[in-house]
Formats: sequence, structure tokens, C-alpha cells
Amino acid sequence: ILLTYIIGGTMARWIAIWLTVLSGQVFAQTSAPANNSIQQSDLKADLYFLASDVMQGRLTNTPENRLAAEFIKSRFERMGLQAAGPNESFYQPFNIITTTLGDDNRFVISSMEQPATERSLRLGQDYYPLTLSANGRTRGELVFAGFGIDAPSLAHDDYRTGSVEGKIVMILDHEPGERNPESPFDGVVTSEFARTLRKVVTAQAHGALAVLFVSDVHNHPESTNFEAVAARTWPTTSARVPRYMLETWMNKVKIPVVQISPAIANDLLRVDGTSLEELAQSAEASGGVTLRTVTGQQLDLGTAVNRHTIPDRNVVAMIKGADPDLAHEFVIVCAHYDHNGADGTRIFNGADDDGSGTVALLEIAEAYALAAATGFRPRRSILFAAWNSEERGLLGAWAYTENPLVPLSNTVAVLNMDMIGRNEEVPVGGGGRFRGLEVQTAESNNNALNILGYTYSPDLLNEVEESNEVYGLELKMRYDNNRSNLLRRSDQWPFLQNRVPALFFHTGLHPDYHTTNDRPEKINYVKMETIARLVHQVSWNLAQTSSRPRYIK
Repeated sequence: ILLTYIIGGTMARWIAIWLTVLSGQVFAQTSAPANNSIQQSDLKADLYFLASDVMQGRLTNTPENRLAAEFIKSRFERMGLQAAGPNESFYQPFNIITTTLGDDNRFVISSMEQPATERSLRLGQDYYPLTLSANGRTRGELVFAGFGIDAPSLAHDDYRTGSVEGKIVMILDHEPGERNPESPFDGVVTSEFARTLRKVVTAQAHGALAVLFVSDVHNHPESTNFEAVAARTWPTTSARVPRYMLETWMNKVKIPVVQISPAIANDLLRVDGTSLEELAQSAEASGGVTLRTVTGQQLDLGTAVNRHTIPDRNVVAMIKGADPDLAHEFVIVCAHYDHNGADGTRIFNGADDDGSGTVALLEIAEAYALAAATGFRPRRSILFAAWNSEERGLLGAWAYTENPLVPLSNTVAVLNMDMIGRNEEVPVGGGGRFRGLEVQTAESNNNALNILGYTYSPDLLNEVEESNEVYGLELKMRYDNNRSNLLRRSDQWPFLQNRVPALFFHTGLHPDYHTTNDRPEKINYVKMETIARLVHQVSWNLAQTSSRPRYIK
């Protein structure tokens, strides 16, 4: 305060940074250089712009989303950070795809017994193509392949007992042991092995001509309106928020893929004297199902799905490491800048989700830039990444792991901030958004910070706990194996699936989550400042130490 009074704010700030750095040198570098430059006033100023009504909720593929990217890019550039994208750009481009239903979809079941019969299935009532389906026409015999999972690391292979070469494969939704906390498939968190895309690519690699997905009725016996689901998948009018997929994912699928109703599945299996319920139960077998060929009929399947490509982009910048032996290794600090847009006058501002993480990312990046300008750079390099299209399926982070700017083997850790501006609050009767979470008040979480991803790297968790001794936050490790699926609902998940130690810093869901009430005036800026300083400190410590946190999952 005295310095500010005597010599003015700007000069005082530089001297304060130098004093922080020098005190760190004297006292074993207990504080990251320029850590105190992370200020709630700056966080607030940025968030009141990023989550303002004029930004219209920053929905993917809108002018406001592109403006948010330009804002982040301009801030990185003004800080003097190095562009980390291709061709010395602050952008990492990738493509996403929307789909519309084509005109030439058909599904005919032909009996092979005399007299021969044919049955044409009804599009939208008996079956519908999945949005990831390739276009094509094929004919073949049916094989039931359980959950369609081939996971050598888990000693599970649904294809181990035979061949599906030249066959059409029926596969169950989800995974074995779905509700078992001890399941090797990530406990009660939905495993990546349950992803539809992964199952299709696996079946394709085993020689399947096409894939039919059907509900795992033994785990989900509740009746569902198949026609309603089909209508939501292929709406007759354009949805406000389209469904997107990565182009790189879509390009991997070369065969027709459809969803069939349980009733049709039973009709197909009845020819062989069995039922969907019986075969679904058998798919829970340890190690994988016994493949079952269904004889006596041929399936004639054709799919037509129109794909529409849309450019998208992450915003990326870096500080180059000072140690020539470690500079090729990176710590990634990240958040996502997109949200859910606007519906007329109803604006989903997304202040907490994830404006809070994005403005914290900017403050952390600025702390590194200020320190570097005074000659203090970390030993390892730091990559600052603002992901796009997280709300559409973590697409920006997945796109990065598909085409990383730095080899994933050289990525030491990922520190992801998503919703760090409020207190977790789970109301009574909160609904599906709070599935799996215990009822709790905001007051009970005044000083709480959830850490997710801790079971994948105790070393990384230890770094956070040691750094937090200065900040005194109440760290809670409770959601790595939880039905809420929180672990896989933010951008650390793609990195964990690629064996990169990664943590999710998260103050929790609340009643304003994904509503028009998630506004900047409701943010706890004091708490957010503390969390941003903690993440900055953890990233600095990771960049300075010679050792790397281990991935153990």
C-alpha cells in the first residue's frame, strides 16, 4: 500500500513481484513467482465480460463463441506468451460434424427357410441409424457379441470365442457390472470402453459388416419410448443446440450402425430359441461373452447419414521452459470457454461453467508472463489451453489428444479448472443433474474444493496437498467412483484415457448449474482467487521438480 502511494500502482506491482520472487529464492522458493499477482478484482473484471449477456452464452459455432476465443487469444498475445498452435498461431483448429438423416435407409429381415419371407422394419419405430454411422448397404448373418468390448488390460474380450468376420453384430449398450463399485470398468463411472464409437471401431476391426445396438434390458428393465428417442436423435426441425462429433472420430467409422428396439431384438433372436434378456444376462460373464450366431435369417441393412463439417478451435499459448533438459516436457493448465448459448431472451451465461475456470487460466498465464518478463521461467514448459466445445462432449480436449501439439508422452500433468467459482449445493429432489450426489448445503462447502482424478496419480494428488498447506482449502476426494459420472464430465477425462496424470479442480454443482441463473454476480471471487493461486503453485512445482508424477491406473 505504501509503495502504491509513493510511486504509483504499476511500479508498485513490479516491485511486489520482485519481492515475491526474491523471498521465494531465500526461503526455498515456497511461492511461485508472481503468485500474488492473481487478484480477485482481475478475475471479476474478466468474468463480467466473458459471462455478460452480450456474449450470449458462448455456444459452439456462434459469433459470440468466436468472440470469446478472440478475447482469450488477444489476452495471451498481449501478455507476450508464445503462440502454441500450428504455424505460430494461438489457435489449434479441428473439425466437428453435425448430421442429418438421408433418404435411403432400409432394414429388411429375410428368412432362409421355405417358404421364404421378408419383413421390412419401420424407420423411427423399429430402428434408426446412429449419428456416427457410415453410409452403406450390407447383407449378412447375425451374431450376438455381448457388450462388444475388447479390453486386454482388463482381461475382457467379447470376441475371444469365435469370429464375426463378414457378419452383422448385435451389441448391448453400456458395460458389464454397470452398478458395481468394484467393477474393473471404472467402478460405477461409465467406462470409456462403453463408448459407442469405441465399440463400433472394435467390431469393425474384427471384420463386422455392420453393428446393431440394443438396450441392455437386464440392467435397464424400465420401459423406454423407443420412438421418442428416435425422434430426438433425428428431429424434424433443427435443434437449438445441434449434436456434434469430432470429424476424426467419424472418419474412423466405415460400416452401417443402427439402434434397434428391444422388441425387434427379441424377434431376431427368437429364431434361434433364445431371448434378449437371456443373452444380455450371459454378457455379464467374467472375461467376456460366448459369441452366438443366429441362424435361419439374413439381414439386409442400408444406412444414409449426411455429414456437415464445421470448423472449431482451441486457444493455446505457452511459456518455454528454461531448463534445456526439461523444456521439451510440458505441464498443461486448462479450462473450457464455451457454454450453452441463448434461447431467445433466456441467456445461459455460464459464469461458473466455465467462465470461472477460463478467467483463472488467464490470471495464471499472466502470472507466468510477469515472472518471465523479470527473468524467472519454469524449468519445464507450460501450455495454457482454453478448450472449446466441452459442453458438446469434451470435443476440444478430445481433439487435442487425437492430435496433440506436444507428444502425450512428454506431458507431465494436466490441471483442469471447471466450475471453481461457487460452493457445491445439492438440494433435496434436485433431479437427474445431481444423480449420485449426497444432499448438502452451500454453507457446508464454504471452503471446499473437489479434486477428481486423484486415483489415477497419487503423486499428483500429493503435489496438490503439499501446495495447499499455504492456502488452507478443504480438499475433498470423493467423486472418482461415483454415479454422477463427474470424473468423465470435464476435460481431464481424455487425458486420463491416454494415461496422462490429470486432475479436475471443481467446487461442485449447484442449483444454478446449466440454468440462466449462472451469472457473474453469484461468483465467490475470494475463493476463486485462492483456487487459482493454488493451481498456479501446483503447476510451478510440477514444472520445477526433476521427477514426474506417475500414472498408475
